[in-house]
Amino acid sequence: MKVLTVIVLGWNGLQLTRETLDSLRACRVPEGWRAHVMVVDNASTDGSPAAIAADYPWVELLALNENRRFAGGNNVGITHALDAGADAVMLLNNDVVADPGLYEKLLAALAENPRAGAAAPLIYHAAPSSLIWYAGGRCEPWWAHTSHRGIRETDSGQYRSIERTGYLTGCCLLATAECWRKVGLLDEAYFIYAEDADWSLRARAAGFELLFVPTARLWHQVSASSGGAASPWKLYQRTRANARLFARHARALAAFTAGPAFLAQSLALLSLMALRGNLAAAGAVARALVDSVTNRNPAEVKL
Repeated sequence: MKVLTVIVLGWNGLQLTRETLDSLRACRVPEGWRAHVMVVDNASTDGSPAAIAADYPWVELLALNENRRFAGGNNVGITHALDAGADAVMLLNNDVVADPGLYEKLLAALAENPRAGAAAPLIYHAAPSSLIWYAGGRCEPWWAHTSHRGIRETDSGQYRSIERTGYLTGCCLLATAECWRKVGLLDEAYFIYAEDADWSLRARAAGFELLFVPTARLWHQVSASSGGAASPWKLYQRTRANARLFARHARALAAFTAGPAFLAQSLALLSLMALRGNLAAAGAVARALVDSVTNRNPAEVKL
């Protein structure tokens, strides 16, 4: 019997985690597989560990004594799962609701595509919604571009084919044990954001294909823990993370094009925030650019 370990990373947000776990209980697995759900709690202060232990006895709980953030918390779970013999490991946010076919569709797609090492589903904004958040991703260091395909489009059947994609979102990422071992864990040097894009580029470099599987579906409460898409904190951290991402992965000709492209895009974002009257967000982008050059620790920045 093969084992799929599903890591739900949580930090506070107990009600969201409950909704996620309740949806996972209904998820099917292919014949010959069983699913093992693990909650890695990043030192929550809202009583999450005790409540999960009491109300979800079928869930394995790893309660950390400090907030290891996205990469660190998930790495604890990935290492634990691989050491226990998992054949595949899925990363899953704690602010999602899964369609019952999530596991079986992703596992089937990987089984049918032997060159593929990891896959992600079609992800909508929170239910009830047909508004797309992720339908595959692009990550091109040469022009410093990372984006979700289909974002904010209404689903009218335009994305229905399993296909290779350039970037898998850490909101829901299922990879084989072989892929995790060859590519490695998430890079904890990213304070927050871009860890999934970095891992995706490393997986591609290691020879694995990445799949977008639209028959697998998920609904996501976007930016539930970061204050919204245009919050100063989120824009600061994302700008810092992307600066690191493109500096790390820009090679050959991209080493000359990525820097100017990233600067131009960041200045455009700064200007947009300023024109909208969100001066705090504009200032956060500017501060991130300066701090990227001076290598200031993003954990020290208060916004």
